Amino acid sequence: MTDSTPARPVVLDVWCELQCPDCRTALDDVRALRARYGDRVELRLRHFPLEKHKHSFAAAQAAEEAFAQGKGWPYVEAVLGRVEELDRAGEPFLVASARELGLDAEEFDTALVDGRHILIVDADQAEGKAIGVTGTPTYVVGGERLDGGKSQDGLRERVEKIIDGLLDAEG
Repeated sequence: MTDSTPARPVVLDVWCELQCPDCRTALDDVRALRARYGDRVELRLRHFPLEKHKHSFAAAQAAEEAFAQGKGWPYVEAVLGRVEELDRAGEPFLVASARELGLDAEEFDTALVDGRHILIVDADQAEGKAIGVTGTPTYVVGGERLDGGKSQDGLRERVEKIIDGLLDAEG
């Protein structure tokens, strides 16, 4: 009798900061990885807000609210696609972006005020520091950390090679 349980997906942690232009550039890689692997890879957004970007901590909290409302990745992509607007407008832009996606904007506003997602963001940031994340984007897959903050050249290919190796080992 064969086991019909599907293999667990490979986990790819994407350490990101929503006010980071390099993370916006990395969106093409994230989309390509999602298209190539589908549900064989679990793409997890991990927060690493940088002090040099004053709205990044609020943006990380807003992203968590978007995930809570079921549209996390579309929200992340919408905000990253307009980094300059986030730079200029801050939290009102985060709430307006939620409204544009049909999310509960009032709940977003409340979440930013009551801080319900702060612990998640803080935990991600602490874990990132503990494993050596220093900038964004950084990918962690199969125990390997790949830093895209300095250069993204060849990064997707390296991620794919690791994922392919992990999937082959399961198969």
